[in-house]
Amino acid sequence: MSGTTQIIEAPTVDRSEEVLTPEALAFVGELQRRFGARRDELLAARAARREEVARTGTLDFLPGTAAVRDAEWSVAPAPADLQDRRVEITGPPTPKMAINALNSGAKVWLADLEDASTPHWRNVVGGQVVLRDATRRTLAFTQRGADGDKTYALRTDAPLAVMVVRPRGWHLDELHVHVDDAPAVGALVDFGLHFFHNAAELLARGSGPYYYLPKMESHLEARLWNDVFTHAQEALGIPHGSVRATVLVETIPAAFEMEEILYELREHASGLNAGRWDYLFSVIKYFRDSGPSFTLPDRGAITMTAPFMRAYTDLLVSTCHRRGAFAMGGMAAVIPNRREPEVTARAFEKVRADKQREAHDGFDGSWVAHPDLVPVCREVFDDVLGDRPNQVDRRRDDVSVTAAQLLDASSATGDVTEEGLRGNLYVSVAYVAAWLDGNGAVAIHNLMEDAATAEISRSQVWQWVRSGARFTAGDRAGETVTADLVRALLGEETARLRDDVGHEAYDVGSYSRAAELVIEIALGDDYVDFLTLPAYESVVAAERAEGGR
Repeated sequence: MSGTTQIIEAPTVDRSEEVLTPEALAFVGELQRRFGARRDELLAARAARREEVARTGTLDFLPGTAAVRDAEWSVAPAPADLQDRRVEITGPPTPKMAINALNSGAKVWLADLEDASTPHWRNVVGGQVVLRDATRRTLAFTQRGADGDKTYALRTDAPLAVMVVRPRGWHLDELHVHVDDAPAVGALVDFGLHFFHNAAELLARGSGPYYYLPKMESHLEARLWNDVFTHAQEALGIPHGSVRATVLVETIPAAFEMEEILYELREHASGLNAGRWDYLFSVIKYFRDSGPSFTLPDRGAITMTAPFMRAYTDLLVSTCHRRGAFAMGGMAAVIPNRREPEVTARAFEKVRADKQREAHDGFDGSWVAHPDLVPVCREVFDDVLGDRPNQVDRRRDDVSVTAAQLLDASSATGDVTEEGLRGNLYVSVAYVAAWLDGNGAVAIHNLMEDAATAEISRSQVWQWVRSGARFTAGDRAGETVTADLVRALLGEETARLRDDVGHEAYDVGSYSRAAELVIEIALGDDYVDFLTLPAYESVVAAERAEGGR
């Protein structure tokens, strides 16, 4: 039926009527009608730009926007509750996670509707319910257990973390919401529902509608977000400029447009974030067929001290502080393991060193994935910031980064090893299985894995096979990475995974389906831009098959 916003073949979700109101769906529908076609054009522009990179093997700063880079301008001043962002904790908006994050002592909670979540309908709607309750300070959760129930509630004896919501990237549609007989853009669904229900309430409570914007590849995509914000504020009578957006610079083309992205969002911008894992994924994806100079070593060998990664982070800090914006550091993904205290202690020291590098380089704060890391990160930034809320006034005029430095992937030292290949396969299958079951943030080998790290893992396998990479260390040194070898090692790694999780859990879970999907994506002739796209189609097909029984 034309002119409508409909929920299509969606499972029932508790309290969905509180967020899927006719008024809220009408608002989402209007966003889709106004901006959906432009999103489609921008995705086509992404594909065209990637084809050009495949032909030329390079990227550069845009000559047509040099005037923006050379001019003097600043982003809007940060609101009071976003002045201090020295520690930000990330996680999906599930009740327990939300309460722990808000209570953690972090300055900001990144409520992640994207990489740490999945687009299962129960997560899309349930996440909006959690955000609505958290905004109104009514969020509570009781965990049932054999040894008794445990209740979680928001603390009243100290400030809660400020909520910053990350909607999905522009690339993903919401297959359960149709506007005029076509799927809506997932980002517009996530933003629209949250903004409609919470913008006015957040402002009344002295905060505001704050967002993290993921996976953008150009300033034109930032311009689209800015137009969405402007329309949404006008449509609901929210004062212009109430929205504040922090952009994750997590794609290699976006690294060449940091200034322009901030400029497009300048009335709504808060800062940029160094999205390290997706950035590495993007480097592999963009230059996957550009030869040995872009064939990266084992994922675990690539650190933020690699020259091409330092070029990226130095440019980000310099750009942000020149424009009065916050520079936010990358994720510390370590998960404490009480059974291995020595391993955890060594990991925490690596986190401390990483945060010290960021703080001394000029970052205004950084991310952690677990509440136990909040004190570590806070202590490091306290040492550098003291009583100051941030160090935006610290200009990095010493920074001068060239296109060649950003593209110098060969500056990453390390080896291509059998262990690295096995790790990529193990993590890919373990993560995708959890993703298919609706869990977007998974602890694997004491690290919090999300979609970004899984994307690196499967992309490296594809790149190594297609480029004919050779192992450079270990017993297989000199041997070529082939499709047959990948299939053989995948069989061994899935067997190991089955032993690790338990045979019964493996057999009733989505592991076999995940292994099929991983091998299909990792060895396919055509590179799949996002593994979540075929995975989401698989989820929706399974939902509809279940509903049809």
